[in-house]
Amino acid sequence: MAKATKKQALGRGLSALLKDPENDIKSVEDKNADKVVGNIIELDLGSIDVNPFQPRTSFNDETLRELATSIKEVGVIQPITVRKLDFDNYQLVSGERRFRASKLAGLKTIPAYIRIANDQESLTMALVENIQRQDLDPIEIALSYQRLIDEISLTQEQLSDRVGKKRSTIANYLRLLKLDPIVQTGIRDGFISMGHGRALINIEDQQQQLDIYETIISKSLSVRDTEKIVRSLNDNTEDSNTKVSSAHNQLPKHIAKGIKEFSDYFGAKIDVKVSGKGSGKLIIPFSSEEDFKRLKKLINSED
Repeated sequence: MAKATKKQALGRGLSALLKDPENDIKSVEDKNADKVVGNIIELDLGSIDVNPFQPRTSFNDETLRELATSIKEVGVIQPITVRKLDFDNYQLVSGERRFRASKLAGLKTIPAYIRIANDQESLTMALVENIQRQDLDPIEIALSYQRLIDEISLTQEQLSDRVGKKRSTIANYLRLLKLDPIVQTGIRDGFISMGHGRALINIEDQQQQLDIYETIISKSLSVRDTEKIVRSLNDNTEDSNTKVSSAHNQLPKHIAKGIKEFSDYFGAKIDVKVSGKGSGKLIIPFSSEEDFKRLKKLINSED
């Protein structure tokens, strides 16, 4: 502990150096950069901006207050990491909970490691550091993976190397983002587990997803119970599709041909129910409000 205290005391001396405009550090090649970069330095909390690349979107108020109480008693044990933006201006790379809790505790300064990094490097550091944490929920992890793929142009294989996870693990997290937003929120809030979510992914119809989701919560279903429901539903769907296909094969040629033309026009698989004497119903499916508006626009364009 004495050794750490001595180093942080040194940091208070170096922090004064950073407030001297003549010694402003903009790159690792600048004068005094070696004294600052990689060392623990006391920075004013007011000179630090939160990181827009932070994948965590929610912070538990109770645990923050507990951390603030601890910080009041023993100080910040693990320094935060920041990158230098401008003269006496920094941005968080990691440690936002410690940063927020220090403010709650009434601290004016916080020990920090300073990095010199561009936006892409900062994004990579922030996301990878946060992914390694144990308290991110599965959706936060999935969103972090997706941002690394989209914004840094990483393949799943490259991402696997960066974060030290199997490619199959990354793929399983990313698939969660295909779930209905309500189901995703349920995972984030802890109403259902990632295992439940992985089972629900196999249900393409969003309303069916939501129906099963509500059943899971109301009946406290296990992941195995959920998998059985999904498997049973998919088996019934396959049987139904087989019957529909057989029925379609028996349709009059002019109707069978017309269905294909309707499907091509609407960009959706059109179903038909024939009741006899040439009468029947056309069923046009839609997957979302936006898709419904698209179909409506197509129909109105014929007026």
